Amino acid sequence: MVKKTVAENKTNRRNKGKDAAKVRFAPPLVYLIFVIVGIIIQTFLWPIEWGFDLKYRLVFAFLLAGVGFVLIALSFKLFKSTGQKPEPWTTTPEIIITGIYRYTRNPMYFGLGLIQSAIGIGLVNIWILLLLPASFLTVYHIAIKHEEIYLEEKFGKSYINYKNQVRRWI
Repeated sequence: MVKKTVAENKTNRRNKGKDAAKVRFAPPLVYLIFVIVGIIIQTFLWPIEWGFDLKYRLVFAFLLAGVGFVLIALSFKLFKSTGQKPEPWTTTPEIIITGIYRYTRNPMYFGLGLIQSAIGIGLVNIWILLLLPASFLTVYHIAIKHEEIYLEEKFGKSYINYKNQVRRWI
């Protein structure tokens, strides 16, 4: 209990005077970096041949990407309707718990993961798919963890209740 209080106090001191999560790196860039790393590994270091018929591959890739873009678009629409900015380093005046946020607390990050998967399938690059857990883990550490601390500090029990009712990813 004491350790948690000390950690919370350190976070409060770091964010002193700033009403926002302590996110310093744009999460979409994480997914892009891992796509590029996957392309480099496949092209120059360790090519792995796999694949299936072009027609099925492209249909599946477009479906995944489509779902990813829809999740992101629905999220942006909710942010806009509440007058908020989606950037995680900006102030959050209220928690969005309607729409897609009833099913996942991080629809934009999940949507970006689906798009990363679609790129891997579309390019027949297994490395991009294998790096997806690293993308999610990195985004958790650079963004989600900080967002959750900020939202708990700002909204207290109402955010904790939401967190207990809705999963982080799906």
